[in-house]
Amino acid sequence: MDCTKTVIVFIFIVATSFVQEEKSIQSQLRQGNFLTEQQAKEELAKFASSYSNLSEWQTRAIAIRGGILRGMELWPLPEKCPLRPVIHSKRRYNGYTVKNVAFESLPGFFVTGNLYQPTAGKKPYAGILCPHGHFKEPNGGGRFRPDMQFRCATLARMGAVVFAYDMIGWGESTQFEDYKFPDSHQNFEKALALQTWNNIRAIDFLISLKNVDPDRIGVTGASGGGTQTFLLAALDDRIAVSVPVVMVSAHFFGGCNCESGMPIHQSENHSTNNAEIAALAAPRPQLIISCGKDWTKNTPEVEFPYIQNIYRLYEAADKVENIHLADEGHDYGYSKRVGMYQFFAKHFGLELARGLNEAGSIDESAVVIEPIEKMLVFDEKHPRPEYAVKAIQWRPRNGAKR
Repeated sequence: MDCTKTVIVFIFIVATSFVQEEKSIQSQLRQGNFLTEQQAKEELAKFASSYSNLSEWQTRAIAIRGGILRGMELWPLPEKCPLRPVIHSKRRYNGYTVKNVAFESLPGFFVTGNLYQPTAGKKPYAGILCPHGHFKEPNGGGRFRPDMQFRCATLARMGAVVFAYDMIGWGESTQFEDYKFPDSHQNFEKALALQTWNNIRAIDFLISLKNVDPDRIGVTGASGGGTQTFLLAALDDRIAVSVPVVMVSAHFFGGCNCESGMPIHQSENHSTNNAEIAALAAPRPQLIISCGKDWTKNTPEVEFPYIQNIYRLYEAADKVENIHLADEGHDYGYSKRVGMYQFFAKHFGLELARGLNEAGSIDESAVVIEPIEKMLVFDEKHPRPEYAVKAIQWRPRNGAKR
């Protein structure tokens, strides 16, 4: 066989192998309503039959975590670069301050957001991450939404340092190819890996602050932010308290690549769902908030009992709670925030009284809703550094572009 034919055959073999690998990965994806509600119940029963004590569950938990990390192509974990934080434009309000903040999660790639801090209380403070969901409006969506600002500022007034930050493809997170606000994350193949890495580095950023207690780090988010919440709690034990909102479901796996676009739920070596991933937080305190008008409608009868049984193996059933709002829908509304405030106050020793009015109800009226322009990290006065990457592409472990 001459050289030309040899090269052609080699290219065909490589291309065929690549296509087969891609098809294999696609067949392992669990996205959207992958299971029926009945299938989800049956699967949880099957999972439960695979362990009967704490040791057996911990063996399963190790396999699930390994499957998630390998599915994300995050094993082994990337080397951590210096954070090189950018912090400016401090504003002072009633009981809290706000700063515009960015740090590097990868060399030249910036995570952008806002840092809310208390103006009173005993240091060091608890630190709480606030990833956002796929809520586009009002006020520009993402971290700029009023409900995001309400929860971040109120938690700060209660005595926590809070970081709200852009998911990739939202707000100021524009540093990857084919960016088009706000839907580019839907088509970014490795969105889940990069977002998870950003979340891990966000913990690094919080604990780098001198006024933050590294033993009291929490996370809470709704919808896609809820997915980020239970994934981060499952993978990083520095998360001491977690509150995933309207997202823990055994039959629904998320509708965005940043939630389920990589094979984290199924491989040759593991099979799991989001309810079981949420259970990986055990025995650390966790509040699961669900509602009656989305895919979390079955949480009190299906997902929560399964998760609570795993907590029981640790003799920590009292550490996991469920607030179910049967008449509410898919959001992070006031009643959901009230439950979250109370849970963090209980487990982090926050001063709930600072957020109460004379009638004893949570009062968010002291929070100032800022316009987008005031919250931006990078603008004409504060340009993105020259060395910042212009178009990042997440690459698999072998370094080959996919």
